[in-house]
Amino acid sequence: MEINAAEASAFVGSLMWPFMRISAMLMAIPVIGTRMVSTRIRVVLAVLISFVVVPLIPQVPAVDPLSLAGLTISLHQVLIGLAMGFVLQMVLATLTIAGEVISMTMGLGFASMVDPANGVNVPVLSQFFLIMGTLMFLALGGHLMIIQLVVNSFQTLPVSVDGISRESFWVIIKFGSEMFIGAAWIALPAVISILTITLAMGVVTRAAPQLNIFSIGFPVTMLVGFIILMLVMPSILPRFNQILLQGMQLSQKIGGL
Repeated sequence: MEINAAEASAFVGSLMWPFMRISAMLMAIPVIGTRMVSTRIRVVLAVLISFVVVPLIPQVPAVDPLSLAGLTISLHQVLIGLAMGFVLQMVLATLTIAGEVISMTMGLGFASMVDPANGVNVPVLSQFFLIMGTLMFLALGGHLMIIQLVVNSFQTLPVSVDGISRESFWVIIKFGSEMFIGAAWIALPAVISILTITLAMGVVTRAAPQLNIFSIGFPVTMLVGFIILMLVMPSILPRFNQILLQGMQLSQKIGGL
């Protein structure tokens, strides 16, 4: 059996371009894309998914991967994968922002620890929210849903020179406002309750100036903050589900815009 250079290039492209989109997505999504998962595991997982996906996707263009058009297609595949994974990173960042706001209100902003996933210092409460959000993400099958979305994206956005559109980037930028809105909705009950306690302590200090507000208000605010967190914790799951659903719908739009 004889194989010419054009057929060999087309075969390499049919394997390489789906692999680049899937590997870029795995590099950007939560849990799998963190530093806790080694690069070898991500590469092996991307190769396995690519071999399964290649027979199911439309025929890729017969373009030399080393040509200018081939490099353009490769860049577009990486951008599509990164965009779909970055949206889910923004979903988990919602919980981190909410934890930072509540920590600053409670007086726990000074208590920080290194996030092993991202390698940055975050408040302890934000780290707790992030761990809880990661467990909810896995329990809800978010890692399986995003893999299904990136596989379906080869049908709605086939491998071509055109690639991702400019509207998709604007949609991602607009979703940043949804991230802050979601964090505000999660932190709002605790922030309002702690603010009410702080105002009450101010009234007490005004009525009895001999009381030291710093020695009394700080432990009271922290104790009440933990009690309020226990009460509002059940409401975090429905809000996180809603934000995660919006992120999944946005990832699906990116693959179809």
